[in-house]
Amino acid sequence: MTTPEQKSAVGRRGFLKAGGVLGAAGVLAALMGNTAQAAQGRGRGVDTMQAPNNGGYGPLQPAPGGELLLPAGFSYVAFGQAGTPMSDGTPTPNMHDGMAAFAGANGMINLVRNHEKSQGAAFGDKAYDPNAAGGTTNLVFDPDKMELVAAYPSLTGTIRNCAGGPTPAGTWLTCEETFTGLNVEHPHGYVFEVPADATSPVDAVPIKEMGRFTHEAVAIDPQTGIVYETEDRGTSGFYRFIPNDRNNLTAGGKLQMMAIKARSQYDTRFNQRAGKPLPVEWVDINDPDPDSTDSLAVFKQGHEQGGALFARLEGAWYGEGSIYIVSTSGGDAGLGQVWRYTPRGNSGGQLELTYESTDPEVLQSPDNLCISPNTNALVLCEDGAGKNLLRGVTLDGQIFDLAELNSDNNSEVAGATFSPDGKVLFFNVQNPGITYAITGPWGNGAL
Repeated sequence: MTTPEQKSAVGRRGFLKAGGVLGAAGVLAALMGNTAQAAQGRGRGVDTMQAPNNGGYGPLQPAPGGELLLPAGFSYVAFGQAGTPMSDGTPTPNMHDGMAAFAGANGMINLVRNHEKSQGAAFGDKAYDPNAAGGTTNLVFDPDKMELVAAYPSLTGTIRNCAGGPTPAGTWLTCEETFTGLNVEHPHGYVFEVPADATSPVDAVPIKEMGRFTHEAVAIDPQTGIVYETEDRGTSGFYRFIPNDRNNLTAGGKLQMMAIKARSQYDTRFNQRAGKPLPVEWVDINDPDPDSTDSLAVFKQGHEQGGALFARLEGAWYGEGSIYIVSTSGGDAGLGQVWRYTPRGNSGGQLELTYESTDPEVLQSPDNLCISPNTNALVLCEDGAGKNLLRGVTLDGQIFDLAELNSDNNSEVAGATFSPDGKVLFFNVQNPGITYAITGPWGNGAL
């Protein structure tokens, strides 16, 4: 996620803050077309960029309760506010961030939610580091009554838990967006696994062979069990972890970094062309857990072997056989890129640029993303310098507004995730810390 010092102050904030679209060649072509339009300075308000009738849902308006602006027919509930007591009496930590939803027992929905906190006392037992305030909380939500049933601390004693990703096994991989430690008792910069049904703090076990670096998000290919990882630094790599046992990530495995074939140390940040396939290979990271003060120690190992260079990789999501990732500050204008990596059998696969912004009114600093299980269209979380919204992208690459805070709060929105049946969309507002659940006539539009 974006720290305050990283947020751009370029004029009026861009309308689209996170990007990427799933699916077939037609969708990719639409995105490529929108890239060209952006290059001509065409922004929001142009029909080819803003979806007709706001993606089929109509304009936003005050929803019952007044906290959100939503399309007509949609409603929300708010829950899990920072400071409210969880089921064991522990106050809910603030800085709500990445999140995923899982099918629970008796029709419930289990949510695992990150908290992007840093130093301070751990908020629960079994802390990895008692002087680290980040971690995760688990929530049980009743979709029939649209209410929170229970909430628990689930991982404690970590730092800056930003994004992560769900696993096919029904667990959440939570990532530390930090790098600390040289011969210290509790080094940071790891990935941890949290069961979606945890009702108390779990043993905090870092998956060290997945690497120690400034993590952001992960996405798992369910066909192979390979875990893909993004790194949130100005110079960053795109990694994959090939586990020895896909059902037990702590059993170790091999960490690798993406490289472009015959293009050693390829720089993806500039001079890229949408839709041009780049053949990929992977180079081994020999020391994924370096005892170093250099936060780029892992990156440098891969880059020295020809690994590709990205600019601040953040969101990651699996869909339709590909991994979609966003580069927050990539592109000739530094406004953001969306990439699609597609594995290809025994080969390294291929990487394609699907979108690059040249206009902050169109796309500025993309961050997290998730996919609707109903249509495979995208939901985007904004994290800009001004007012942030939840956005959608239609299957033909057009943008629409989905939810907006009905206040002057400019906080980051994060953690968008659908319930497994696609009926409820959850998301977080980082400050002051609150979770929302939205329902409505999804079938009327793109989602």
